[in-house]
Amino acid sequence: MKIRYFRDTDTLYIEFRPNSVAETRDLDEDTQIEVDAKGNICAITVEHASHRADLPELDYEQVAA
Repeated sequence: MKIRYFRDTDTLYIEFRPNSVAETRDLDEDTQIEVDAKGNICAITVEHASHRADLPELDYEQVAA
């Protein structure tokens, strides 16, 4: 998983897997989701991210099943 924040465009890009993207779907006017040929989520793009999320705060926790 890779998380990138582009300050110049205020865009947050979260890549879940580096698969080839087959389709990009609009969730709303500022959020796109990219899926592979099997429908698995590859990435999410969030425009105007600083207004929609608490950036640059990042908290990561891996929880055992």
